[in-house]
Amino acid sequence: MVVDHKTDIGAIRQRSGRKKKKTVQKQHPEEKSMFVGVFYGLASVCGLLYFYTRSATESNDDPQFKSFQRTYLIVYMMAVAGDWLQGPHVYALYESYGMSKHQIEILFIAGFGSSLLFGTFIGSIADKFGRRNNCLMYAILYGGACITKHFGNMPVLMIGRFLGGVATSILYSAFESWLIFEHNTRGFSDSLLGTVFSNAALGNSLIAIISGVAAQFVAERFGFVAPFDLALSVLLIMAVIIMNTWPENYGNEKAPIKESFEKATRAIKEDPNVFCLGLVQSLFEGSMYTFVLEWTPALSRAAGDVGIPHGYIFAAFMVATMIGSSVFKLLQQHERPESFMRYVLLLAAVCLSMPIVAPDNLGLVFGGFLVFEMCCGIFWPSMGCLRGTYVSEETRSTTLNLFRIPLNLIVIFILWQNFSMISIFKFCVFFLFAASIAQHALFIRTEHTPRHQKLPITVDEDENL
Repeated sequence: MVVDHKTDIGAIRQRSGRKKKKTVQKQHPEEKSMFVGVFYGLASVCGLLYFYTRSATESNDDPQFKSFQRTYLIVYMMAVAGDWLQGPHVYALYESYGMSKHQIEILFIAGFGSSLLFGTFIGSIADKFGRRNNCLMYAILYGGACITKHFGNMPVLMIGRFLGGVATSILYSAFESWLIFEHNTRGFSDSLLGTVFSNAALGNSLIAIISGVAAQFVAERFGFVAPFDLALSVLLIMAVIIMNTWPENYGNEKAPIKESFEKATRAIKEDPNVFCLGLVQSLFEGSMYTFVLEWTPALSRAAGDVGIPHGYIFAAFMVATMIGSSVFKLLQQHERPESFMRYVLLLAAVCLSMPIVAPDNLGLVFGGFLVFEMCCGIFWPSMGCLRGTYVSEETRSTTLNLFRIPLNLIVIFILWQNFSMISIFKFCVFFLFAASIAQHALFIRTEHTPRHQKLPITVDEDENL
């Protein structure tokens, strides 16, 4: 599971879940013990699988690669920590300022709208003025968003939501763009790029759990605004580390921003590989963020009148994602992501159909959700590798942000509507089946391409003029 607006949606659903508990009977010990047992069981499997894959697949002893990976992962883990720390208490903070439910929903939608409107522009800035500088801008913008949380004023909080929306666009474009450029420039193999992405996905899930505990700890002692101050501190330290350890790299620093945007748009329209990749990403992430909206009511319904332990369930989801990132390392030893991702997407569709076909079966619904989270753990490093192969370096950040436009539209649409839970999961299943079809189309087009060979971007010939 990733960060970004997922923490925002999770805050909405988490608060909704707390309100429902007022009319729900207390937890049955046997029900809680089941979730706790699943969590510890998954944690054991995750640990064993991690050490196995580390010895079986990470045989590279190149000290330069290890140093490079460590340099990137330290910064990336701090970047996602700055996001995860804010999620659990944002709704509660707004509520403590006397905001109505409608006002809070408007604030959340403002974040998605900001990412939708300004994300592509920010991506073009990264390609032209530098990915390292853009990552520093992430710290500044998100840090500014944290500062606005000290003011119980709707206009100031709205500014914070806009800053946060732009920041999360940077998080999912500039950091990856910097990594891929530096990885290729230093001559490391594509398989090692998959290792970095897999470790980043694993670390992201681990940071999510740690950040949740840390946010709860400081909130209980210093108030709801304390987690945002802690996030600000982490972001400032991250910025200092970037300035001292990361070199700068660019897409095309000579091209005007408008030209970078036009080239990225043209690549998506004219290169079927890039188009399929963007379609897969948008449809899967749209399903994933929608799932975050609905997992609480789905499990609550399946459990009947028994309260569910949200903390253990969330932790189990994160561990399942970590397992998925280790499974990716094993899969890539035998198949290209173009191939095995078709089956992962189909499996994800089946998993999210459980609340439709067996809404009252807690075991099936919870099991389906856990396997879906494993699919998420496979998805993130796979997509990182595929984007590294098919997306042009020249406009990489811009293209990645264009991929996120349909995602933001899907989430805004879901937030505005009042669909039933079953209808929402039907949307998810449809999106995932469509994503598997797009992934199959990408596989057919690249089936005879030698493994790890990068395909040229087939855009207009005047691109390099």
